[in-house]
Amino acid sequence: MTMQSRQNADLGVTRGQQIIASGTGAVLSTLLVTPLDVVKIRLQAQVKKPIGGAKQHYNRGGHFNGVLDAILKISRTEGITKLYSGLIPTLVMFVPSTILYLTAYDQLKYVMGYKYETSSTFVPVVAGCIAKVYAVSIINPLELIRTKMLSQPLTFKEIYGCVRTAVQDGGVLSLWRGWGPTVLRDAPFACIMWFNFEILKARLMKAFHQEEVTFPVSFASAAIAGVIAAFFTNPFDVVKTHRQIELGEMDALKDKKKHPSSTWLIMRRIYTQSGMRGLYSGFAPRVGRITPALAIMLSSYEVGKVFFKQYNEKHPR
Repeated sequence: MTMQSRQNADLGVTRGQQIIASGTGAVLSTLLVTPLDVVKIRLQAQVKKPIGGAKQHYNRGGHFNGVLDAILKISRTEGITKLYSGLIPTLVMFVPSTILYLTAYDQLKYVMGYKYETSSTFVPVVAGCIAKVYAVSIINPLELIRTKMLSQPLTFKEIYGCVRTAVQDGGVLSLWRGWGPTVLRDAPFACIMWFNFEILKARLMKAFHQEEVTFPVSFASAAIAGVIAAFFTNPFDVVKTHRQIELGEMDALKDKKKHPSSTWLIMRRIYTQSGMRGLYSGFAPRVGRITPALAIMLSSYEVGKVFFKQYNEKHPR
């Protein structure tokens, strides 16, 4: 029996069934929370000062005073459809990213011999961290383009121009701009989230005397775990947004030394300019996005695996 066959036997589902379960959750969560993602990035972008006098397009509706105010102003000045700007690249990025992330997490977790009744919570922490870094590294160029589209009302032609300028100025590796703060945000987020998710899921299953995870149990576990993880990692999310918005603006820098780009220097600059409020800008819409998105995504995935596992037991090959 091959390693892949042993892993799938341990999970009770095939690799293809894992892909279907994770992809379904990714599509559902994306359709629900894209407007909140737009608002989150606009709120974070407005605390970023223009580089080298570059014109800011992402605050054309004026200053946003919170989530509801941003939704109303964007809808009034740019149209309701702008709340779904970047939907296509979000789907193109988020669906494969989620599939890579969740399937890699499960494979790693079970290769490490995890059983929720007896195993240490150290296993999901390590598996979640490795799986997230793996997925982020592959998807980062698409994430960069999506962030640019959400922060400014740009056409695909203008986005292509930004990408071409970035590649000409900084090489192909410029497409991985924001990888550092993204990993610093997502790796700890994955560790904190999976740590809490697996504990909460196991305890709720035990409390309700369940042998298989149900939608309510996984939904509640994911929502609580997501809020906790989002709180501790929001400053890195703000830095990531700032760095990726600079795509195509590097030609405006006359003196790069005056505009430090390391994660910690940007974080210090934001704190100096706006205090903790700046580092936690966009936190409300981020939590509003993460809570339902993560809950729907993981619930759909967990319930999907249970469905396929039961199907496979009734229809053995």
